[in-house]
Amino acid sequence: MTLPEVFKVHVITLSDRAHSGVYSDLSGPVVVKYVKDAIADAGWKYEIKTTVIPDDAVALQAILKEAPMTDLIITTGGTGIGPRDITPDVVRPLLTREIPGIMEQIRVKYGTKNPKALLSRAVAGTIGNTLIYTLPGSVKAVHEYMAEIVKTMEHTFYMLYGIDKH
Repeated sequence: MTLPEVFKVHVITLSDRAHSGVYSDLSGPVVVKYVKDAIADAGWKYEIKTTVIPDDAVALQAILKEAPMTDLIITTGGTGIGPRDITPDVVRPLLTREIPGIMEQIRVKYGTKNPKALLSRAVAGTIGNTLIYTLPGSVKAVHEYMAEIVKTMEHTFYMLYGIDKH
């Protein structure tokens, strides 16, 4: 298999308040910047789509049905334990393969400084050949998660497509 000619990326922000216009989405643009930099550093072309939806399982499921046409999905928001935090509950059953190590590492690394970080239920994995990460919604957490995720992103895609770059 070969890598896609153009990586199709979808950044999805789940936030009732950002969706209703109470405030602007701040975490989605942070994800976009990290993804652009990481994919450009790899020398790959990309198209990035952004969407803001409410914390709603049906809305997220509808978007994730497009996963086969997307190479990378990163969500932000909805990974905590609040009554509207549904992102991992929607994503996990759809995963072909879960990649627990990266999220565990992030929780431990940042949880030693800020124990509240240990409350995140963020998941990572694949849905077919689509790589998916679910991130918390705070801008600070997005910076922390993306700083770790981009370190492995290029290698993860090589592995996903069966390309031996060891």
